[in-house]
Amino acid sequence: MSGGTAHAQDGAAGPEPGTGAAEPTSSLQQLYEDPATPVASGPDRARRQAAILARALGPTPSTVLDIGCGDGSAAATAAQALPRHRLVGVDWSQDALRRASARLTAVRGELSAPGLPFATGSADAVLFSEVIEHLVDPDAALDELHRVLRPGGHLLLSTPNLAAWYNRALLLMGTQPVFSEVSLRGIHGRPGSQVVGHLRLFTARALRSMLPAAGFRVVRITGAPYHDVPRPLRPLDRAACHVSSLASILLVHARAVPRRDGAPRREPPGEEGS
Repeated sequence: MSGGTAHAQDGAAGPEPGTGAAEPTSSLQQLYEDPATPVASGPDRARRQAAILARALGPTPSTVLDIGCGDGSAAATAAQALPRHRLVGVDWSQDALRRASARLTAVRGELSAPGLPFATGSADAVLFSEVIEHLVDPDAALDELHRVLRPGGHLLLSTPNLAAWYNRALLLMGTQPVFSEVSLRGIHGRPGSQVVGHLRLFTARALRSMLPAAGFRVVRITGAPYHDVPRPLRPLDRAACHVSSLASILLVHARAVPRRDGAPRREPPGEEGS
């Protein structure tokens, strides 16, 4: 079982200057610009998210931003369920953008200053798949997503589950959980062989608390299987999806609401319409 989600949507909107990385040429940036870093997690998760979003948006044409679009394969899969909607990919990695541009409109953007290149309230929905676990400052990232979403806009977030059923067993045996990483240079103490740059891991309970604090009302959290679970264990992994707190991957549907602290939406300099 690999320790990464293999989705460099992952590093795509990663630790830009201002989020805590020492320099733009940091080891994290080198990792995300490396063509060998995985950039797709397979179509299953993208289809699940797209189905949730299609039901939420209905037939009215909408603007959907895929923040951290990676190579664009997830957006291309989602587009099949969202034929009337406009999908725009956003990534920080130049290598990912080069590959994504063959599949959809893709632009470079940062979740830290100066912010995403979209006007406040210009997006109807945001896909944020396997990005948050790579960020130095997830709070600032959620603030920026809240800014670009219209009031009531939809956030579809996915991230590996720290409390996945097998991670609970691994911790009891004194083994580092799958998805967690202690080094960007190699794998230490956990199953797998691929370094993907995970900085933070979340549980369903943590997301239910964190998202409302950032101005999002959680509609539902569901589970998704992990593509790299050994084949004999895949039926158990699929069964765990019925209990989101045990699932390999957490899929969150939330909506933008007024923030509890009443903080105004900031306007980044030189923002452009979407």
